[in-house]
Amino acid sequence: MNQQVLGLHHITAISGNAQRNYDFYTKVMGLRFVKKTVNFDDPFTYHFYYGNYDASPGTILTFFPWSGISKGKRGVGTASEIGFAVPEGSLGFWKARLEKAGIIFNNPAKKFGEEYLTALDPDGLKLELTVVKTSATDSRVPFETPEIDATKAIRGFHNTTLTLRNIKHTADVLTDIMGYRLSEQHVNRYRFVTDAVADAAVIDLVEAPGEAQGVVAGGSIHHVAFRVKDDATEMALREKIAAKGFNITPQIDRMYFHSLYFREPGGVLFEIATDNPGFTADEPLEALGTALKLPPQYEPRRAQIETALPQLIL
Repeated sequence: MNQQVLGLHHITAISGNAQRNYDFYTKVMGLRFVKKTVNFDDPFTYHFYYGNYDASPGTILTFFPWSGISKGKRGVGTASEIGFAVPEGSLGFWKARLEKAGIIFNNPAKKFGEEYLTALDPDGLKLELTVVKTSATDSRVPFETPEIDATKAIRGFHNTTLTLRNIKHTADVLTDIMGYRLSEQHVNRYRFVTDAVADAAVIDLVEAPGEAQGVVAGGSIHHVAFRVKDDATEMALREKIAAKGFNITPQIDRMYFHSLYFREPGGVLFEIATDNPGFTADEPLEALGTALKLPPQYEPRRAQIETALPQLIL
């Protein structure tokens, strides 16, 4: 089966206060609130999904908001950065917007010939807004707000970065299993791309042998999910991963996609996620994110769960 992995599917992170997380990603960053549901393992904790207008794979950033959680730490063994694609000429707008909102950010710089701006979300999660070389051909439909039109709006993911003590074995997973190739290197940053898709196709590996171990907690990335077309492709890929000696889970139904999980050699949790059935499986496109959606096993406890969850003002 050719080109099984279609770039990034989603990235899941951990935040603190749920309302603060919602306000930042919808009101400041202008992402669409795609889904309000709960953590499958902890139904008294929200699971928020943000994305583009039609909630397409490669645009979905999700959060487990745990109020009062300790602060995480970027370092080796973690996915340390999330890169979004934005239109050409928009970084001045984003700089002014972040400054007005009181968000910590750096002035624009360049990496692999692409201009980008780095910012920290309210929990300290590191974000990058990048004017991608191919931004003119990015066909993903942005979510527009009264303050952010299509000429400025985030399109979806460009890349994510893994910080590792040694990149070799992680690079082998990307190239030998997932179909990525090394495209560029600058000092200790190695850029891997897949030619299977045009967007959300980049993984950066940073080799930092002297850096301290990272801590996955508030303001950090929990796991990185790679996209496959369907269940048949996913299960074929599972066989390939298992044959390489990795301990990979059985397929798990996550309502909006089907998932496999394994930990890559550098310590980052990887997920393989299907396109099917998609985010309109339980509510229409125009109504995404407007109601609390529960996995079937938790529906009998809806009243209890709704009472326990923090109130969210949309």
